[in-house]
Amino acid sequence: MSIMSVFVDESGDFGPYDHHAPYYLVTLIFHNQSVDIADGIQRLDASVRDFNTQGHAIHTGPLIRREGDYINRKINERRQIFNRLFNFARTTDFTYKTLVVEKKQLADSMDLHAKLSKQLSQFLFEHIDDFSRQSQIIVYYDNGQVELTKILVSVFNVIFNGVEFRKILPSDYKLAQVADLICTLELLALKSESKLLSKSEIAFFETPKHLKKSYIRAIQKKRL
Repeated sequence: MSIMSVFVDESGDFGPYDHHAPYYLVTLIFHNQSVDIADGIQRLDASVRDFNTQGHAIHTGPLIRREGDYINRKINERRQIFNRLFNFARTTDFTYKTLVVEKKQLADSMDLHAKLSKQLSQFLFEHIDDFSRQSQIIVYYDNGQVELTKILVSVFNVIFNGVEFRKILPSDYKLAQVADLICTLELLALKSESKLLSKSEIAFFETPKHLKKSYIRAIQKKRL
């Protein structure tokens, strides 16, 4: 049996446009369960053990901005945690797609719902032959946003039969944390192009050029 895992994460919300958060992004990671990634997970766990991250999901946005669980961590520590998750992502066999909506162009939240549904449908139809070869598709999402959950269930069920949806804790799945990582990097790519990177983001990656060359270009090789 060939089972396709789809891990989902988002950046942004369904609220009104805010110039501090002009985009809504959804990242979907596609991983064939026949590809064993257990060794990579063990190496990642071992590499971050000294940072006491066991049982916690690595959230890259707060990690970069020194927020929440990372408020007392020095920048070198935060970079090490980020880089170890990034190296796991870079060397693990999966592909991904990030949907992007610029909220400034939206009339309301229903317009965001419609645009996301359309983008997701178009993408899945473009790859319908590949996905239809799978004996099963399982979508993993933490149901953090009810609106996005409804879109995922609606669109996947229209196109495919027998899709299974699982509500998860990101701390239990490394690929859910990778989806968060990629969502963050794709958002940083957009902000860098528009010269909207914050001081904390520039400080974390040292220069926009280093961010693009060492992280964004490397991860985008996995784009579908």
